[in-house]
Amino acid sequence: MAEIKIEKKKPIWPWLLAALVVLALLAYVFMYDNDDRLAENDQETTDLIDNTNAGTSSNPDPAVASYVQYVKNDPDKMGLDHSYANEALTRLAEAVKAKADQIGYDATTDLNQVKEYADKIATDPFETSHANSIRKATDMVTTTLQNMQQAQYPQLSGEVDELRQASAAIDPDVLTLDQKQAVKAYFDKASDVLQDMN
Repeated sequence: MAEIKIEKKKPIWPWLLAALVVLALLAYVFMYDNDDRLAENDQETTDLIDNTNAGTSSNPDPAVASYVQYVKNDPDKMGLDHSYANEALTRLAEAVKAKADQIGYDATTDLNQVKEYADKIATDPFETSHANSIRKATDMVTTTLQNMQQAQYPQLSGEVDELRQASAAIDPDVLTLDQKQAVKAYFDKASDVLQDMN
């Protein structure tokens, strides 16, 4: 009679343990890498403010400098989580508020609504109406900047018209990631307008 050799099954727990260690390392790298980049961005913003103040007699508002630096820093930040658009809209609202406060224009209600739209796009990355929220927010910001321009900066009417066109180029019925260039173009144009208001 022939003997049947029975092989022992190799334990699977070392593979599971190795997978958990790799996942933990990846989570650590991504979480702390983002914190490092945020710290670098904050330092770059401070440097930008210091350099701008040293080279000119006007004092740009730190909120404006922070927004400008954020949108000019990396053109390809938009991703599925919409954190870039959320942060850009939040910083844009703060920058516009700072400029409005400087000239005595009350835009608090509209800019609080813009921040609500910014928060809305960050809560559910798989929602398909983010472009609609972004478009509503950009229209509100544009109207606020247009009112400020008419009151204090008549020479910037062409720039604000271009900003309105950039806002209109964002299609509320198209997924945001399918029109990243249009959204980024709006943020860039808003940055230019705010810098021209300094």
